[in-house]
Amino acid sequence: MAPDETSVLLIYTGGTIGMIENAETGALENFNFEQLQKHVPELQKFAFRIDTYQFDPPMDSSDMDPDAWRKLVRIISDNYDQYTGFVILHGTDTMAYTASALSFMLEGLNKPVILTGSQLPIGVLRTDGKENLLTSIEIATACHSNGRPHGRPIVPEVCIFFENHLMRGNRTTKINAENFNAFRSFNYPVLASAGIHIKFNNVQIHVSGRDKLTPHYLLDTNIAVLKLFPGIQENVVDAILSIEGLKAVVLETYGSGNAPRKEWLLQRLHDASEQGIVIVNVTQCSAGTVEMERYETGYRLLQAGVVCGYDSTTESAVTKLMFLLGHNYSPDEVRRLMGRSIAGEITVQ
Repeated sequence: MAPDETSVLLIYTGGTIGMIENAETGALENFNFEQLQKHVPELQKFAFRIDTYQFDPPMDSSDMDPDAWRKLVRIISDNYDQYTGFVILHGTDTMAYTASALSFMLEGLNKPVILTGSQLPIGVLRTDGKENLLTSIEIATACHSNGRPHGRPIVPEVCIFFENHLMRGNRTTKINAENFNAFRSFNYPVLASAGIHIKFNNVQIHVSGRDKLTPHYLLDTNIAVLKLFPGIQENVVDAILSIEGLKAVVLETYGSGNAPRKEWLLQRLHDASEQGIVIVNVTQCSAGTVEMERYETGYRLLQAGVVCGYDSTTESAVTKLMFLLGHNYSPDEVRRLMGRSIAGEITVQ
């Protein structure tokens, strides 16, 4: 069901964008988002309703966790029929994890959910926050008119908007802590570019094809990330694979999915797989995909029971595993679904 008129729900979780500098101490402090129009008077130029919801207290994104993701899903689900789209203001450090998680938890989404933030507080003269916020709101309300005042949303998926680029949330990684271009989607084209006009890449935009949102809240965090490096010790791998209650591992390998051909490593991975631990192979490279049959080193991992993560980001692989394990799929079913795109998160060859 579409709202009778265009409207946006702005959800402030925390982060740099929602901070102002204390004139006396110089420290950055969270401000009440009811003051938003004072700091961003340009919002009054939008000819539609913008409502706000604020986390109380605001969260630093370093503290983001599955409970916060569940809260966001509940807010969106409870207000789904009342708004054209949703904009989530979020700290940059874990934004890619949150966007990835929401892409799986909001099954059947057919409205925009745009995450954005800033590298400088919104009260600072050179802030990137205003541009990111205003453009995100515009994208969240963009519709195919089809001759009607309220047509189908142009971007009905979870996205990150940052420095003039709209990216699929579960394809995005934070790459820069210093400059305004904080995020990059290495393995998937941007969904829109904002210049004088916002140019949408319609061919690349994911449409669920469903009319009803199905929110999910079940997540299992019994997951570890194992990053390979030259000289990694057997006892380090053992310590991770023997964690009590461990259900899945994201294995960050070299290049196109390669690992040392050390018999002890392959045996440990094989034994863990046999015990029901799902091991997913993703590359440490920023761009590119895992091809486990390309070299013998990757093929040996395949024989050990490791599954291909294709071109998944680590953030997406971690949150997808949380989602699948939370729904009590068997290890074999989790392995199968990790090799299938369920929210546009991987390109299966």
